[in-house]
Amino acid sequence: MNEQEIQKRRTFAIISHPDAGKTTLTEKLLLFGGQIQVAGAVKSNKIKKTATSDWMDIEKQRGISVSTSVMEFDYKNYKVNILDTPGHQDFCEDTFRTLTAVDCAIIVIDGAKGVEAQTRKLMTVCRMRKTPVIVFINKMDREGRDPFDLLDEVESELQIKVRPLSWPINQGQRFKGVYNIYEQNLNLFTPNKQVVTEKVEVDINTPALDEYVGESDATKLREDLDLIEGVYPEFDVNTYLSGEIAPVFFGSALNNFGVQELLDCFVEIAPSPRPTQAEERLIEPTEPKFTGFIFKITANIDPNHRSCTAFCKVCSGKFVRNAPYQHIRQGKTVRFSSPTQFMAQKKSTIEEAYPGDIVGLPDNGIFKIGDTLTEGEQLHFKGLPSFSPEMFKYIENADPMKTKQLAKGIDQLMDEGVAQMFINQFNGRKLIGTVGQLQFEVIQYRLENEYNAQCRWEPVSLYKACWIESDDDAELEAFKKRKYQYMAKDRDGRDVFLADSNYVLQMAQQDFKHIKFHFTSEF
Repeated sequence: MNEQEIQKRRTFAIISHPDAGKTTLTEKLLLFGGQIQVAGAVKSNKIKKTATSDWMDIEKQRGISVSTSVMEFDYKNYKVNILDTPGHQDFCEDTFRTLTAVDCAIIVIDGAKGVEAQTRKLMTVCRMRKTPVIVFINKMDREGRDPFDLLDEVESELQIKVRPLSWPINQGQRFKGVYNIYEQNLNLFTPNKQVVTEKVEVDINTPALDEYVGESDATKLREDLDLIEGVYPEFDVNTYLSGEIAPVFFGSALNNFGVQELLDCFVEIAPSPRPTQAEERLIEPTEPKFTGFIFKITANIDPNHRSCTAFCKVCSGKFVRNAPYQHIRQGKTVRFSSPTQFMAQKKSTIEEAYPGDIVGLPDNGIFKIGDTLTEGEQLHFKGLPSFSPEMFKYIENADPMKTKQLAKGIDQLMDEGVAQMFINQFNGRKLIGTVGQLQFEVIQYRLENEYNAQCRWEPVSLYKACWIESDDDAELEAFKKRKYQYMAKDRDGRDVFLADSNYVLQMAQQDFKHIKFHFTSEF
């Protein structure tokens, strides 16, 4: 039974540069999954109807996704789990972590802008993990670049071979639809955001094609397809699964066009849950015993309940409600009476979950990102880094009456991995470190709106925070004495050195040969 359930699962992340249309694509996929009846259009902060997957207020105001949403739906005979990730680079850390919990990814590229910096970074992570990717080139109903140029750019910028499985017929104002190479049929475009477009079975070598799209476009399509067959290798599922080649689809997510072709092909070729590497051994999804890890923690999904939800990716076995599991880091047994799964904001309690599924576990502060749950075996899943922050500010209480609320808020937000907190050992002040400016705004906004606490920021100029360790205790003590104004502790009580310039850091590395300086918290 387990075997069948695992084969049905498809767990993937949608990644892209901000504004390429990721949230819109997520919505359209949910539309086909029958999970929402009407798609909301999220446009430049003038929200007409809020996108289902962006539930935090600040996301609605700015039209960006800042936390990874987890949604699941059934399609054909498959169970699809989507993780919609933030595209904004200040939140790339959240996205890197999400990529550890998925088996494949869909990369969305804006047809007019092509490949952007953020997309390149995320692709590097996919390459490192050999995650198979499918590329969706969006916004074909706007004037954009030549499709062949786009494919060349994807190949060179993302360093992966591509194979188009659908092809656009013109673009912008003259966009007439796409020819589905994978299924060999024609999809005609009628701009309408709510209804699915008509499909036509047509042999492209007959005059029937000319009737549908006009003579010049028909001729161009035939030439393009000849060229594609000549230039690109036949599509082979195994090269896609090994991460060597990326199938490419064209469409317009906003107008609901080309999305179903993507979905149909995706559920067919995408991998079912794959083995997960733990420090001790490789874990196969088909193993009978449950294992899973926490890759994300979110505070206040439900504003009426001040609680956190920890997202657990099921790696093997079967997760069962109320069953006793071992929390490895804390060494204690835990049970969950109300594990949930999400359909955007609507969450429902579940009885069981299988490998590939993402389960929301109510968290009263027992979890950290990277925690492992098992049926007793000592396992540690790896690869959930916290990066060394590059922007720092002291956080100060702006309302003395709300000290408790502020402390609780900071604590929960840090558990989410939104940012990192250090306590300066010299003056005892709390220092927040992030990878981007936007995170400070998000923290301030959420403290105010979710915890009713006011904070203000005081800038401090630091270059980097690095975790230090040494086998030579005397040298470590000497270092801490000399740098006492720049020593801090992280939330786990580990020593952190706050270097105020690259030069200072290099000198320290030269003077103290036996001290190791780490730039991620995983060592």
